[in-house]
Amino acid sequence: MTKKLKINKTEINNTRCFIVAELSANHNGKLSNLLKMIKSSKEAGADAVKIQAYEAEGITINSNKKYFKLNKKSSWKEYDNLFKLYKKAQTPKSWYKKIFSYAKKNKITLFASVFDLGTVDFLEQFNCPAYKIASPEIIDIPLLEKVAKTKKPIIISNGLGNFKDLNLAVSTIKKFNKNIIVLKCTSSYPAAAQSLNLKTMKDITKKFKCHSGFSDHTRGIDLSVYSAALGASMLEKHVVLKKNSKTVDSFFSIDFNEFKIMVDKIRLNEKAYGVISYDIPNSSKINLHGRKSLFAVEKIKKGEKFTDKNVKSIRPYHGLHPKYYKYLLSKRSNKNIDHGDPIKIKYVKK
Repeated sequence: MTKKLKINKTEINNTRCFIVAELSANHNGKLSNLLKMIKSSKEAGADAVKIQAYEAEGITINSNKKYFKLNKKSSWKEYDNLFKLYKKAQTPKSWYKKIFSYAKKNKITLFASVFDLGTVDFLEQFNCPAYKIASPEIIDIPLLEKVAKTKKPIIISNGLGNFKDLNLAVSTIKKFNKNIIVLKCTSSYPAAAQSLNLKTMKDITKKFKCHSGFSDHTRGIDLSVYSAALGASMLEKHVVLKKNSKTVDSFFSIDFNEFKIMVDKIRLNEKAYGVISYDIPNSSKINLHGRKSLFAVEKIKKGEKFTDKNVKSIRPYHGLHPKYYKYLLSKRSNKNIDHGDPIKIKYVKK
């Protein structure tokens, strides 16, 4: 049984996907872009927006030693080393008062990924309603403990952690905090469909007794929509203001037109999924007359036997239920019945 939890006032469950617009580094170093993205996220139907709360100095050092160099196969190899990449991608702390205020004004939840201990303390002054642990930080036990002690909902991506890593992360957090959501994640950019293994979401819920969802790094929206149909409690998707923007994460992000289409498709699927029900919907009841019932297909005189010649199961549904057909064949009529009249139980001679 998964624990009930809310982010702000929105309950997290597997019947309505909580959709997060991941703004990441797509503000391209401009506060004005970030504010536009917050407003656009609300207009596109997102439940929340997420920022990545770090400055380069908080998660690495400025070094050209080989340990800090980006892999030549990295999607971000143009930035040469980790510090230069994060310097380009960072969200300055001087923006935070403005962006939390602006999110509140636009009535959309804003929360953050955290990467170092000091940033957790910094964000608490803004009453950040939830915290995300990115895939690389899944093994940062001191950070996990720090975040867990806030008692806020914690979202973990497992893209760079195996089962053992995830188990350690979840058990560490649960010592202080049971409000956990684990996102199935593939940390390649863009991610290929065959690498996703979305079936794991249900297994995460089963094994860790927590909500599960999907952090999507694929191109397009199809697999985001599919993950929600599979029962993702939360979906995280990178967005960018313009499709042709040249930002750090734009090459695997969608624009807000696509984001809105994605949200609309997910909400439509949720309506269709509905609840377990064998009832006839009210909208269908107008067509009940199309069901079959027992009718006189020849004139039947009073005292005459009902036979397979003078009684048939035909449309519409105004006569006896067809289940009475065999019973009727052993009986006689107690009145004259015209061709095309429905058979009623009161017409049967006792």
